[in-house]
Amino acid sequence: MSSSDDTLPHPQAECSSPPPNQSQIQLPLLIHQLSFNQDNTCFSAVTDRGFFVFNTEPYRPLICRDFESGLSLLSMLFRFEVFVLVGSSYSPSPSAAATNTKALLWDDHASRCIGELSFRSPIRSIRLRRDTIVVILLHKIYLYNFSDLKLLHQLETTSNPKGLCEVSQISGPMLLVCPGLQKGSVRVENYGSKKCKFINAHSSNITCLALTHDGRVLATASSKGTLIRCFNTLDGTLIQEVRRGADRAEIYCLAFSPTAQWLAVSSDKGTIHVFSLKADSVVLGDDRSTSALESPLSNQSALSSLSILKGVLPKYFSSEWSVAQFRLPEGSRCIVAFGQQKNTIMIIGMDGSFRRCQFDPVNGGQMTQMEEHNFLKQEEHFPSWNEDS
Repeated sequence: MSSSDDTLPHPQAECSSPPPNQSQIQLPLLIHQLSFNQDNTCFSAVTDRGFFVFNTEPYRPLICRDFESGLSLLSMLFRFEVFVLVGSSYSPSPSAAATNTKALLWDDHASRCIGELSFRSPIRSIRLRRDTIVVILLHKIYLYNFSDLKLLHQLETTSNPKGLCEVSQISGPMLLVCPGLQKGSVRVENYGSKKCKFINAHSSNITCLALTHDGRVLATASSKGTLIRCFNTLDGTLIQEVRRGADRAEIYCLAFSPTAQWLAVSSDKGTIHVFSLKADSVVLGDDRSTSALESPLSNQSALSSLSILKGVLPKYFSSEWSVAQFRLPEGSRCIVAFGQQKNTIMIIGMDGSFRRCQFDPVNGGQMTQMEEHNFLKQEEHFPSWNEDS
């Protein structure tokens, strides 16, 4: 392992990063990252000049901050006004204020940096829990105590340029999933049982992961992008396999509904898919009120009509397909999450679009778009910034 992935000796409790310039961010903006917070009540957009935070239900702007040095990553912790920010450029100097090798703990209410973690190689992604900060590098993952930035644990992974990693969000011991040391494998680190398990999920490289809030169910996609697999993280068994399509695709996002009844998928093919899942027998505290008759999988409507020939025809014909779809232009880069309203999803795109759509859980088919906004139109969302400029 190269020493370039080693953390620097001591995290700083305070840092002197300059405060954001609280004036209007000038268009056009280049979006570096889009993400939802842990309960999907907010989403953030990181640009080459700063970041935005929006409320999702109802849709409305919350925060607009301009960092002249630029940002590449942001991670929110539910609705707290504390963010972890990562700069947009590489600097070999550890004293540089905002680079992609530093994670800055930002108190937005006080408008100041309250902590800093420095590394010798670029940060690929950040994951937060109420008690833990998880920093993902190319070959390593570091876990820090949120309160004092004490290093708790570190893991080695295969090359992980996308920074793939997910953590459970319920109180209690954490469960973490990340790429394993072999192609197509996923490492499951259970900090409750203090056991580590490797799941051979795919034959090709893992490109996307999702985890239910309680950490019981894992969804995976590979570089082929045709099949999505769901696993029980406790024993590593395959729960279900669903098919996005027959052609190769780059999977951008996998997202579970709160009760793991549904899984949403976005890819470079431009179609958002919603699949019905059988994971309710695994997820603890499942309070699904929907009867089995409302689940398309229970009456086989999500299965190919040729499933009776399973074992005779290729596996493709007996695959489980999506229940509902929403079509965007091919190549549209977006992420998805389930809304608080029943049977709704939210789609945010790198083009600045926000959409809310509703799907029919019984009949499926094309989703209905309920609303659409462009969150880069600051004159609509942040009129006070215009007045100050």
